Amino acid sequence: MISEIYDVIVVGAGHAGCEAAAAAANLGSKTLLVTMNMQTIGQMSCNPAMGGIAKGQIVREIDAMGGYSGIVADKSAIQFKMLNLSKGPAMWSPRTQNDRMLFAEEWRLALENTPNLDFFQDMVKQLIIKNNQVVGVVTSLGISIKAKSVVLTNGTFLNGLIHVGDKQLGGGRMGEPRAFGITEQLISLGFEAGRMKTGTPPRVDGRSLDYSKMEEQKGDEKPQKFSYLDTPKLTKQLSCHIVYTNETVHDILREGFDRSPMFNGTIQSLGPRYCPSIEDKINRFAERTRHQLFVEPEGWRTVEIYVNGFSSSLPEDVQIKAMKHIPGFENVKVFRPGYAIEYDYFPPTQLKHTLETKLIDNLYFAGQINGTTGYEEAAGQGLMAGINAHNKVHGKEEFILNRDEAYIGVLIDDLITKGTEEPYRMFTSRAEYRLLLRQDNADIRLTEKAYQLGLAKEERLRKVEQKIAKSEELETFLRETSLKPGIINPILESEESNPVDQAYRASQFLTRPNITLEKLENIDIIKEVASQFDDEVREQAEINIKYKGYIEKEKENVAKLNRLENIKIPEDFDYLKLSSLSSEAKQKMNNVRPKTIAQAGRISGVSPADINVLLVYLGR
Repeated sequence: MISEIYDVIVVGAGHAGCEAAAAAANLGSKTLLVTMNMQTIGQMSCNPAMGGIAKGQIVREIDAMGGYSGIVADKSAIQFKMLNLSKGPAMWSPRTQNDRMLFAEEWRLALENTPNLDFFQDMVKQLIIKNNQVVGVVTSLGISIKAKSVVLTNGTFLNGLIHVGDKQLGGGRMGEPRAFGITEQLISLGFEAGRMKTGTPPRVDGRSLDYSKMEEQKGDEKPQKFSYLDTPKLTKQLSCHIVYTNETVHDILREGFDRSPMFNGTIQSLGPRYCPSIEDKINRFAERTRHQLFVEPEGWRTVEIYVNGFSSSLPEDVQIKAMKHIPGFENVKVFRPGYAIEYDYFPPTQLKHTLETKLIDNLYFAGQINGTTGYEEAAGQGLMAGINAHNKVHGKEEFILNRDEAYIGVLIDDLITKGTEEPYRMFTSRAEYRLLLRQDNADIRLTEKAYQLGLAKEERLRKVEQKIAKSEELETFLRETSLKPGIINPILESEESNPVDQAYRASQFLTRPNITLEKLENIDIIKEVASQFDDEVREQAEINIKYKGYIEKEKENVAKLNRLENIKIPEDFDYLKLSSLSSEAKQKMNNVRPKTIAQAGRISGVSPADINVLLVYLGR
């Protein structure tokens, strides 16, 4: 039926699959996206939101690289918030609430307007392998489709099993069938597989809620956006609401613990540590009398509400009974109960940094199949897998982002080097150079790389170059402009900052923690010049001035580490023959096969003494 030989076949059309397909196709590869349901392309399986702490940085990075997630998020946003503004800029993280249906529609339209990209609706049940190389796929209809590379982005569908109390349903999402065949084949080929768990909260009818009993949570007064391109800015926003559980709710939930698959042994796999179910929260944190819930609208024109924080696999009658005791939920009507889902994953230490498998050439894994959780983590992996699948089949160099270049680089290096036994979620604390990896400078860090790849268009590069030039211009003005005591002291005194008795440069006042560029604009000469620059440029200039010393120190640390990154370890290096290495180091390094000394040092269980042994052996 399909005689064409594709450069790249992407299996699965979730966040990882969509970005992988878009990247490969935009780079020029003849690409096929195979999905079990064309109506659920880009589906938000869990919460209707993009970004968040560290995740927002990943979305910005994907956008800077020419990916689609940021654009789609902007076009479907119903609220924008910049999180962690009370902390330093390394912690600032953008987040949008999104219209779930519009988000999926925008993804599909974006993909349908991408050259070189075809679609096919069917389930892939088998890979075609010849001489340890993938050469195509076989669908449930028995159709063989040939390919030079395959990217698996199966999400939670591989042997997915849904749990609601003591009821079990086979499925990858509620109402959708699971995928089978691939896990069994990969295990027969020598892959190691495991099981993980995730869950989702109930969806309820917003018309049945009393919002007067909840705390309103509005979006930012001046909403920003994800994409560095000219996507639309929000002119109106929908509010979320905050409410809390109570001891009555907890007592009712406990009544169902004996029917909970989490506690009766039915579910044995690990769920996401940082997004636990409500029953897990009240069990682990028994001393707490309440837990916070976010009441999130699903879109502009729907009454459906997502009860963020109430993820559960308890029986549906227990969930509903407990919710009726949450303030504002007394008359709640439930569209569907929460549920847990178990699915197959493959420990990511079986991959190279390109996300190509070590066992089978030209086969790539991205997303939850690698043990991650979250749309953003999946999308970042999909982007990188799509790029590297294209590069491999066209004889180009592999593309890898280092830990000091992107959160995406931290994510992939953590997975490949350390592996994961529970769903991996990105946090700012995972990045040792987070002051360099801010959400505001992702375009400066990555757009030129994407342009060299052929993924980012010239328009994008010119915008970045203009931003850099403008911010440097504003920085120069602030470093050269002196402010006399009579002009600056009233501002300093109003902010309880020590006054001065002589003139200082404007940039020197900006290094004070409580003095911002916005406050300096109360001075006419500053306002006259600064007002000529847009918010993005002003933010960049202010951060560069205020944190210059810290940024320079972090760059020095990167340079030191990069010396070890540049010391390569031969691919066929025999760790077992080094008697001076600890037994654990031999085993771990032999399994991971680190490419550099720096990567070897990041492996759990490898000590500094082990690294010194390697350095001596390699003649360093």
